[in-house]
Amino acid sequence: MTLANKNPHEPASPVHIAANNTAALESLELLKGQKSVTIHHNGSLYRLQATKLGKLILTK
Repeated sequence: MTLANKNPHEPASPVHIAANNTAALESLELLKGQKSVTIHHNGSLYRLQATKLGKLILTK
């Protein structure tokens, strides 16, 4: 899957729609080579982290 927007200062816009009609993003695009990223959601900060085993952990 490719994302339509490659500008790192703007949010990625998904171009793929999953089977359940929701937007699908690649974790590699979200993490951009980092082990973790911070996500701001409804006034709270969350941490999305990739593990050594290839799993994702989302913590508040």
